[in-house]
Amino acid sequence: MLEELRIRDLGVITDATLPLGPGLSVVTGETGAGKTMVVTAVGLLLGARSDAGAVRSGAKSASAEALLKLDPGHAAVERVREAGGEAEVYDGGAEVMLARSVGADGRSRAYVGGRSAPVGVLAELGESLVVVHGQTDQIRLKGAPAQRLALDRFAGAGHAAALQEYRELYEHWKAIQTELDTLRGEARERLREAESLEAALQEIDDVDPQPGEDESLKAEATKLANVEELRLAAAAAHEALIAEDFGDAGDATSLVDTAKRALEHVAVHDEALGAAATRLAEVGFLLNDIAAELSSYQASLDTEGPERLSEIEERRAVLAKLIRKYAPSIDEVLLWAETARARLDELQDDTSRIEALDAEGGTTEARLRKQASGLSKARSKAAKELSRRVSAELTALAMPDATLLIEVESGEQLGPNGADEIAFLLRPHAGAPARPLGKGASGGELSRVMLAIEVVLAAVDPVPTFVFDEVDAGVGGRAAVEIGRRLAMLARHVQVLVVTHLPQVAAFADQHIRVIKNSVRGADGGTESGFTSSDVHLLDGEERVRELARMLAGQEDSESARAHAQELLEDARLLPQGG
Repeated sequence: MLEELRIRDLGVITDATLPLGPGLSVVTGETGAGKTMVVTAVGLLLGARSDAGAVRSGAKSASAEALLKLDPGHAAVERVREAGGEAEVYDGGAEVMLARSVGADGRSRAYVGGRSAPVGVLAELGESLVVVHGQTDQIRLKGAPAQRLALDRFAGAGHAAALQEYRELYEHWKAIQTELDTLRGEARERLREAESLEAALQEIDDVDPQPGEDESLKAEATKLANVEELRLAAAAAHEALIAEDFGDAGDATSLVDTAKRALEHVAVHDEALGAAATRLAEVGFLLNDIAAELSSYQASLDTEGPERLSEIEERRAVLAKLIRKYAPSIDEVLLWAETARARLDELQDDTSRIEALDAEGGTTEARLRKQASGLSKARSKAAKELSRRVSAELTALAMPDATLLIEVESGEQLGPNGADEIAFLLRPHAGAPARPLGKGASGGELSRVMLAIEVVLAAVDPVPTFVFDEVDAGVGGRAAVEIGRRLAMLARHVQVLVVTHLPQVAAFADQHIRVIKNSVRGADGGTESGFTSSDVHLLDGEERVRELARMLAGQEDSESARAHAQELLEDARLLPQGG
């Protein structure tokens, strides 16, 4: 809801603040006072194209600012934050500031939540916050998608549930079609991939590599390439440990044994030497074990000849070929083969997968068409009722021969919302061809048509704020009273701001705002060298009577006009506002 609208240097308005509230607010004033600038300001805040010609003469720029009060969970609050702006949240509500400036040079800037933002963000926010029905503005329900959405919401909760079920099934059906297209379109590529994987896996299977085999063969080849050096070293070490003739010094085991016996003779005199003797005995056992291992090692070297080294090198060459082609090591080659086998199974299953998807797609499409038929019937029923109600409203709005026709044409092409094409058409009078909304009707007539539609849709398809510019153009008398009554009916559900010149409409207002024109004479005493400015004033009870008297007779001080104005206000309060 718009809580406040501030306008600076826009048209004839120098600086004006409109305090708005819930319900119906009307803006009145003399011709040329700048009433339409209110609608222009709202349009700027909704991302409308800027016009440097709207900047007040002599001013550097014009600006419009709006304070909006929203539900904290409204999508617009989150969009403001996404744009980098701030939304002040408090108990039960959130406040957002929108602003737009237009320079005399034509440059425009937009602000959302106190931060600079692209004008497109204002347009996004405006779609869910404010609807403007002006003499030249785009209308909310002009496009087919908006008309379909409005009809679906009017059709009720049961239809909404059926539509959601259809959409979920439609998404599943589209996923099936996408997968089928992929499988069929890439059939040749997938066949080539499968053949390549088969050949690679056959090559790997023929070699039959074992985990870590490349590293173990490398170690064995290094050993065999140095077998003589290894044999001599092992023999020398063995003789040093155990030898029949190792000179006067003796071998290692003999020396350790001699040391152990020397300590054992005196161990009874000192426990420390006894412990040393025990440890020397352990060293002796360890040396004997090592000597035995060296002896076995020498024997094993005698069994591994040049033939074994040749076999190893041949095997390593085969493994190296796999490593060059598939992975940096044999372990990674085996991992690649495991992944390749899973992929090959998937590719070889294409035929059966296509058959299964074809069957599932056919069954799903049959279900979709049945559901689409149900949606069409529900829409056709809702279209008749919506058309009847809107046409009845048009009769009361001085368009007694006008009829709103809603066409629901079901086609063969399934879409995310069914198979229907929705069109809202207006037949201005009997015998005239029905034409799309926005074509063949004057601005005032179109505004009344939209008012009739919005009144009927308000309970099921609400937008927080509606703005109407001279919706009452070309009518008067009883029809003007009916327009005022229906604006008041719409204002039960949403906030409504109306620019009007009819006192019968203004009498229904919850807030009455007057735009007052002030002409300032120039230095020569004439108006041509001077300028015109306008102020905005919220009227109280007595001031409303005077303004209505001015609108009725052009004489706000006339007793008869004031009496008539008072009567209008009283009648507006008493007149039933039912549907």
